[in-house]
Amino acid sequence: MSTPSQRSIGSPSPLFGSRHGLDLATRGPFSIVLVEPKIPPNLGAVSRTCAATGAPLYIVGPVTFREDHPARRRAGLDYWDLAEKIRVDDWPAFVRLVAENPSNGRLVLFTKKADSSLFEYRFRHGDFLVFGSETDGLSDEVLATPGVVTCRIPMREGIRSLNLATATGIALYEAIRQVTFENGDGEGMP
Repeated sequence: MSTPSQRSIGSPSPLFGSRHGLDLATRGPFSIVLVEPKIPPNLGAVSRTCAATGAPLYIVGPVTFREDHPARRRAGLDYWDLAEKIRVDDWPAFVRLVAENPSNGRLVLFTKKADSSLFEYRFRHGDFLVFGSETDGLSDEVLATPGVVTCRIPMREGIRSLNLATATGIALYEAIRQVTFENGDGEGMP
């Protein structure tokens, strides 16, 4: 079993410990970013998807529950330690972190306010797929960040939202499909 990888950007957080070893060769083509997640099982399920795909998981802003919450543990099973988790204090700190490395991908924000569907959008290797909290979505501050692009997951009229873990999985696997399977390689996973 792999060594867990956790690190914090900004001040130390009680949610995550210090950085541990990380084999960058096991990283997937995308990163998942959760801004202020509020429901423990969603964080557990998203971390499980990140472990399965090699996608680093950035957790931005305050989290109102403990890492060892029983519902988070149940949803994440024993995959929690297999996902690379990076804790970032707030949205401006995350934007600075991404801007520090010009080779980082784009910030792709998922919101029901977007004009383009994820099926119309062309993902690129290295993109950061960004999702808001379950109750509030992405704030106006986040949506107004210069240089970001927005996408939506199509839903029938009258449906307010999808579950955060479900939306993350849909978006991540569509992005992986586009950059790996459409390019003819068909393998896709690290």
